[in-house]
Amino acid sequence: MTLADRLRAAFRAPPSEPLLQGDLAELPTGKSVDAAVLIAITDRAEPGVILTVRREHMRTHAGQVAFPGGRLDEGETAQAAAVREAHEELLLDPNEVEIVGEIDSYRTVTGYQVTPVIGVIPADLPLSPHEHEVADWFEAPLVFLLNPANQLRQSALFQGRERHYYEILWSGRRIWGATAAMIVNLSRRLEWP
Repeated sequence: MTLADRLRAAFRAPPSEPLLQGDLAELPTGKSVDAAVLIAITDRAEPGVILTVRREHMRTHAGQVAFPGGRLDEGETAQAAAVREAHEELLLDPNEVEIVGEIDSYRTVTGYQVTPVIGVIPADLPLSPHEHEVADWFEAPLVFLLNPANQLRQSALFQGRERHYYEILWSGRRIWGATAAMIVNLSRRLEWP
């Protein structure tokens, strides 16, 4: 059985716990923007997940760890956008991505309605970060990310209100906010391993 088949078989509906819907209880002012990210899982004995580090000068989520992704172009599907953005950000060859499916969308505090797209990619592909958008990239073990013991619930004041979020610390990297929330949702959708 391929890794993609194993992931499809591990998908559970309903989820093990309620899914996280968004960063705030109400939508920010204005219309939300549809976006997609690629949860690229490497096809190896111990699968990993490809994550990027956004450049410090980016308008939103500067310096944060994120999945490759971005807004949908007009008429584009979430899957097409996720693969396109992964190519733009990391030169990930679209022909190397086997789409497994999508998980529930997540609303960010910056007004994006993000659909996470799960895809399997070959291990050890030569990836190259986009010089203007991506400062670095890394691969974190899937089993570590999905372990609820590593998903720490935190809180902070944001715009005068207490905001709760998740944080995952791996090998000196801080994965938090929307990216961590999407990982939490993935862990609640997958029975892994």
